Amino acid sequence: MTHPATPRPAPDRLVVAIDGPSGAGKSTVAALLAARLGAARLDTGAMYRAVTLAALRRGVPLDDEPALAALARRLVLDVGDDRVLLDGEDVAAAIRSPEVDRAVSHVAAHPAVRAVLVAAQQRWIQDHPRAVVEGRDIGTVVAPGADLKVYLTAPPAERGRRRAAQRAGQAADP
Repeated sequence: MTHPATPRPAPDRLVVAIDGPSGAGKSTVAALLAARLGAARLDTGAMYRAVTLAALRRGVPLDDEPALAALARRLVLDVGDDRVLLDGEDVAAAIRSPEVDRAVSHVAAHPAVRAVLVAAQQRWIQDHPRAVVEGRDIGTVVAPGADLKVYLTAPPAERGRRRAAQRAGQAADP
C-alpha cells in the first residue's frame, strides 16, 4: 500500500477534457492545468477560428459547406500551447479579430467542417499522451473517453466581462 504522502508517478496517458460556454474560463484553466500536469494543451476553438480566417482571406463563402470542409482538409494547422500556425504563418492574433469573431460561428455550424476538425483533434490527442483539450463538445464528441471531464460555467455578466477583456487584448483574470 502506498503511503498518502508518497507522490505517485504520473500516468503515461492522461486526457483532460474542458468544456463550457465562451467566456467561462476554459483557456485560463486549461493553460494552468496543462502546465501543472506537464501536458500539451489544445484549444479546439483556435482551430475553428483558423479555418474561418483562411476562408475570409480566400473568399470562401461562409454558407458553402462543401467548400469550407475542403478548405479545412487542405490547411496545415499547428495549434497547441501558445501557438496557432496556419500553413506555417503565426495567426494567433489574427484569429481573435472582430471579423473572425463575427464569422466563426457560421463556419463551426457546418457538420462537414466539424467532422474534419474533430478528426484532426482526435489525431492530436492520440499524438499527445498527456493532453488537456479545451473547447465545445470535448467530453461528449471529441474525447468521450477522457480520463477527466470538466464543464466550466460562469454567470453571464462574468462571461461578458471576460470576453470583452479578451477582445481588448487584456488578461481576462483580475
